[in-house]
Amino acid sequence: MRCTLQFSWGAHLFFCLSLLWHFGEARVHTEVQAGPLYRVVGSPLFISCNVSGFASASIDKNFEFRISKPAKPTPEINIISTNDPGFGYAIYQSRVRSNDITVKRMSPNSVVFEIQTLEKNDEGDYECTAVNHEATYDGTYSVKTTVKVIDNSLSVSSSGSASLNYDEGDALTLTCQVSSNTIQHTHLSVTWYLLKGNEDNVQPIISLDRDFTLSPGPGFEGRYQAGLIMLDKVGEATYKLKMAQVELSDQGRIYCQADEWIQDPDRSWYSIARKDAGKTTLHVKAKEVVADKSSLVVKISAQQTTLQEGQELSLSCTVDTQNLEERFFSVALLQGSVELAKIGPTGILSLGSEYSNRGKEGELRAARTGNRDYNLRLKPVRTEDQGEYMCRAWLQERGQDGAFTQGAAQDSIPLLVSISATESGLSVEMTNSNVNVNEGDRLKLSCTVRGFNGQLSVTWQRKLTSTATFTNVISLSQEGVMEKAEEFENRKVKAMRPASDTFILELDEVTLADLGAYKCAVSEWKVNSKTNSQFQVANVKVVPADLLVKVNLISRNNIVTVGDNVELICRVRGPPLQTILTWSLQRDASSLDNILTVHSDGAISWSGDQQRYQLKVESKPNELIYYLIINGASCREAGSYQCSVSVVMEKVYKKLPASNQLAVKVQNPVSNLDLTSTPGLTRVINTDIEIKCSVTSDFSKSSRYAVTWVLQQKGKNMTILSSDRDSLVTFWPQVERQRISMRCTEGPSFELTIRQSRISDSGSYVCEVVEWLQDPRGEWYQLSSVSKTTELTLIEPGEAASDTGCNSGTWIGAFVGTLAICSLIVVSLFVLTIYRTKASARKSGESLWAEQPLKKPSVED
Repeated sequence: MRCTLQFSWGAHLFFCLSLLWHFGEARVHTEVQAGPLYRVVGSPLFISCNVSGFASASIDKNFEFRISKPAKPTPEINIISTNDPGFGYAIYQSRVRSNDITVKRMSPNSVVFEIQTLEKNDEGDYECTAVNHEATYDGTYSVKTTVKVIDNSLSVSSSGSASLNYDEGDALTLTCQVSSNTIQHTHLSVTWYLLKGNEDNVQPIISLDRDFTLSPGPGFEGRYQAGLIMLDKVGEATYKLKMAQVELSDQGRIYCQADEWIQDPDRSWYSIARKDAGKTTLHVKAKEVVADKSSLVVKISAQQTTLQEGQELSLSCTVDTQNLEERFFSVALLQGSVELAKIGPTGILSLGSEYSNRGKEGELRAARTGNRDYNLRLKPVRTEDQGEYMCRAWLQERGQDGAFTQGAAQDSIPLLVSISATESGLSVEMTNSNVNVNEGDRLKLSCTVRGFNGQLSVTWQRKLTSTATFTNVISLSQEGVMEKAEEFENRKVKAMRPASDTFILELDEVTLADLGAYKCAVSEWKVNSKTNSQFQVANVKVVPADLLVKVNLISRNNIVTVGDNVELICRVRGPPLQTILTWSLQRDASSLDNILTVHSDGAISWSGDQQRYQLKVESKPNELIYYLIINGASCREAGSYQCSVSVVMEKVYKKLPASNQLAVKVQNPVSNLDLTSTPGLTRVINTDIEIKCSVTSDFSKSSRYAVTWVLQQKGKNMTILSSDRDSLVTFWPQVERQRISMRCTEGPSFELTIRQSRISDSGSYVCEVVEWLQDPRGEWYQLSSVSKTTELTLIEPGEAASDTGCNSGTWIGAFVGTLAICSLIVVSLFVLTIYRTKASARKSGESLWAEQPLKKPSVED
């Protein structure tokens, strides 16, 4: 994605830099289930949608759902919203009001869109939109998923009578036919159920899941383990329930149920269809029992009484009495006084409370193997399993109502079993023993465990130097409880176990302080005792952000004329990190002024003159380009520019080496200023004399001129008068102001007038003109200066006179101490008049200025 942001500054400041941060990584992220989702007509549809990245995670976000139909993708049709009851279009309003279509909030940032009964025309592209109430847009707010609505082709049927009568102990076989014609790849699962009384009292007997795994239902585990209940698949579509010995508790209605499963793109399985076959009513008649008071004989034996840890313990119990085939017994196996398992008179198995978990894990199995024989298997055995084992039997007498009455218990002779510990084969291996991670990125370490039998726990540790000791980072107990070390309480760190033999450590936003050796220490547990521990170490190096992020400053035009624009380009290359960028200007060796700072969240803070600069940002893969544009450069903007970057990690700002310095030179425009004047004049004393210099070059209408007249006599320079660009006139104190005047005429021309000239007024008159221009900031600067000299010679009347510099006639000169200012912005002619301050003029032979100490010049406007 390419995004360019333009900033302009004026009465209102607008910027959207917050659209780009983390080097282009978006802040708000909306997720929905990936499609296509295949669902069956008449079944429910569930689509989860959640959003992250908003400023407040605890405030309820509003969501909107729309659909685009395949036949007519546009326009989108509104369905339902969390905050607007009237959001949906008319075709969906009735289904929303009847709650056939709903949105359920799961958390402030997550909802589930539901359709209770899918219709064929519900097929289409569903869009979930997280409504943005923030001032800026930064991320993904709308996402789509596709829903395909297919027909239900699942078929389930059963063969056989609707009602069956069996005697207790008879064998029963029921058959169910299950098939599907769905084009998509699906799996089938089949479960046989026993329904007793009302519809709520349903017990699963046995099931074959979609992965072809058999599982007995609660209460049927013992008979399944003893091989008395089975579910067989015959051919492509036939599923047979086999019960070797029906019991009175099996009486009820038995039926099979099939589910069709499809795997969604997120790899999860979803049941798209479910159907039941017809129910078969089973009646079971109890067998008659004749009471017998004969005593019981109970014996216990073992295949092996001396075992090593991890091997299998196999115990057999034998019960004998007269008329054995007509008797019922309960048999229990005990270790000391603790009951391991008990098999009731009808063959139902129950496990002791201390061994129930081992039974669920498949470590303990017990079953009746014949009329008089019972068997218990325990694998793997542990050292705590050693000791005396005993069988205990009770005679159970059955009444006419089928209820049992328990007789006196009879115990076998105890059998001693010895179990010795074995050395563990536990081993740990690091996936990578040397890991490099970028500063600010996530560290991920993985270790694999082999040769274990018991439960496992892991502790991740680290040491920062070779001489330090390992300290804890995080641990994961054998029960799955995660605990952070105090040092990492505020860090984003977690320990995971994605597979039984794999442990993973993840540490986010690593810093240079996180380098060192990391240890994966795994312990093996049996019951509540640690039996073995192994570890492996990985060395972690953190690559500094200085080496990851490169900052370079260039310009296409860094030498410009006053008033031109300058474009500076700062390129920041590197992986996605939170950064802060600062532009600065160094005008001289002692000063460094910040212009602006672009923060990691996109905000901009200004230190310099916003009117003079413009900012533009461009995003590319692994690169941000910052353009600093100087609008109408002046000498004030001249100097060395630099951009510097800081990386934000764990709420700490790390300043990286600044870019190269780039000098911006602002030059004055080329001046064409030129003057013309009469090189020499010869005039008679006691006459008025005009000395004129004129600007002959092309000039700008915005130019202003400052003029200074200087008299050179006998190697000495004497300033007569001067004017600055603002028409401020300055007389030097030794000048007789009553005899001097100056005027400015069109051209522009500058005329110095000397009234009642004298011999002492002879000399070289220098006209110095300075041109001034105004820069874009409104400040004036001197562009250039030029001077011209006129040689004035004064003679007594009657002496030969010649005009050495001009043939335009005779000029009467007089030295004057008055300055007149001419501004080319005002082109009207003005004459500065000098008033005489003394009643009598000096004698014609006296000097125009008196010999006196130098005084401050006087000023007149």
